[in-house]
Order: sequence, then C-alpha cells, then structure tokens
Amino acid sequence: MMPQTQSTLSIDGSLGEGGGQVLRTSLALALITGRSFALTNIRRRRANPGLRAQHLKAVEAARDVGKAKVEGARLGSQSLVFEPTGLYPGEFHFDIGTAGSTSLVLQTILPPLSFAATSSTVTLVGGTHVPWSPCFHFLDLHWLHHMRKIGFNIRLKLDAAGFYPRGGGRVLATVWPVSRLSPLCLTNRGPLKRIRGISAVANLNQSIAERQKVQALKQLSDVARPVEIEILRLSSPSKGSLLLLLAEFENSQCCFYGLGALGKPAESVADEAVNELLDLLATDGAIDHYLSDQLVLPLALAPGVSEIRTSKVTQHLTTNAEIVKMFIPVSIEVDGKIGQPGSIRIRHTK
Repeated sequence: MMPQTQSTLSIDGSLGEGGGQVLRTSLALALITGRSFALTNIRRRRANPGLRAQHLKAVEAARDVGKAKVEGARLGSQSLVFEPTGLYPGEFHFDIGTAGSTSLVLQTILPPLSFAATSSTVTLVGGTHVPWSPCFHFLDLHWLHHMRKIGFNIRLKLDAAGFYPRGGGRVLATVWPVSRLSPLCLTNRGPLKRIRGISAVANLNQSIAERQKVQALKQLSDVARPVEIEILRLSSPSKGSLLLLLAEFENSQCCFYGLGALGKPAESVADEAVNELLDLLATDGAIDHYLSDQLVLPLALAPGVSEIRTSKVTQHLTTNAEIVKMFIPVSIEVDGKIGQPGSIRIRHTK
C-alpha cells in the first residue's frame, strides 16, 4: 500500500461497539496506508474508558514500527493523535507488564510489518490465554491458517503461556514481506470431516486436562465424526487451563475454546467450547463469528472480491468494517442481523 497524502482522519472511538478494536484497526491501517488519524472517545462504551495497559502497548508498538509522532499515549487517555512516517522492519521487544492480551497487540502490528521491505521479529510478553481476546492457540491454529491463505507469511512460537491475572507469557513472532495477496471465498463450509482439539494445563494436575477432554468427548458423542483431543502441559509462570476445539470442514474450519479460572470446574471449561461449536453447527456459517471480524482488515487489502458466510453477525464485525472503509477505498457489505448468521462481501472500489 502506498503512503497517502490526505489530511488527518478524525475518528470517533465510540463508533459501533466502542471498544479497543477501533484503536487497533486504526493503528494497523495508519501504518499500512501512511494515513494519520486523530481518535477521540477511546473505549467510551467500556466501564473503564480510555487506554489500558494492552491498548497503550499496542500504541507504543505501532509507534516503533512506524516511527510515528504520537500525542495522548498514556494510561487512561481518551484521545490520541497518530502520525506514522513509514514502515520500519527490525527486531522488536514489548512487555505489556500485565496480563493484557499479547494476541491483540500482535494483530495490530503483524499485518503492517508484512508490507515492510525486509523481515522482522517480535518478542511480546503479557497474557497469552486471557478472557476477551483470542488466545495464542487460536491465533496459531486458526487465524494464521487463514492469513497464510490470503498470502501473509507469519510464524508464531509460544515460549511460555500467560494466564490471568499474572500474565508473564512470552510469544515470538517472525514476519516476512508479502509478495501477493489473494481474496477468499468461504461461503459453503461443506461436510464436517473431523474435530481436533487441545486440553492443556499449566502448573495444575494433569487430571484437570483429562477431565476437560472427557467432558468434551462426552458432549460431542452425537456429532458422529472423529474427535481427537491432545493433552498438553504448558510452561507458564502461573496456573491455568485451556480446552480448544478446531472443527475441520471440507472447505473451511472453525475454532472455539474455554479457559479455566479459580473455582471453575474443568467440565465447565470444556462445555464453553463445546456449546459454541454446537451453536455454529446449527447454522450454515462457514467461519466462526470470532474470526470473521478479524479477517475484514486483511481481506480489504487483497485485490478482487472476498465473500464470507459467518455464523453470527456481531457489532465487532460491523464496527471493524466501518473503520476499514475510512482508510481504504473498499466496499464492505454485511448482509444479516446482529446475532444471526450473515454474509460479508469485500471488494475494492478503485
């Protein structure tokens, strides 16, 4: 994407779902397009509005990648001005300092770094398996699977898992320059071929991972497809557990997971992932609603027309589409009601 010369974009952070995604998408596209922006009402619709630690780290990471001029980058700030000067690959190290999501920071800077002239490495410390954000294994097994299909060349490695509330996880990312991007057509998932999964624990008795696995297998006994769940022990500075399910269809795949918490039975962790998967199977969605909004930005950068059938239209999706259209000459049509299955069509208009 060539740097643009238009005036600074003014963005209202209370748009749509009014959360941190407005900030992260704006940062990523500012780096890719060279367009500056002024953001107000940051996370206005949240109980604790303004920049939190993980949002601030995303700003600082984007600042370093774009050698940007930044105003308002401090905890609690509800306004930000971001003026990138280019894309600068290199070796980066960022520590969120809390259990803030490493995944959300990575999704902010990895797509832009893909357009730099040479490869980059990123080391990020923080939460890798925490609520309200994609966990590391979702990124590695699901998000990256589709990013590679689009044409991005990214590799992730988990050195240590970071659970809430301590964090301390460590992720290594390597990004190579893209050569060509391609659209995706994910409108018909086809028959379910198999379900594979991970039941993992860190600093907990392995019996918890076994109970999660047994519960998931029990709940999925009527699916009538092979279900294979691997038991893993994760290295971590704290305790935690995970049950992740990846449903593989003829033409697509979908992913759901549950995270352990103090006082939360292992069976409940498994039920969270299973119930979301069963909800998807009751729709005609080819892609789960979590990934759908995460694919809007990369597909908006690809030439041609992309089409997705999502299991559920969300405000995250519609909000992300609105922000993307501010930076890129692209049409994004979302056909469907919030909370119901829907279709997404993305095509360039210039």
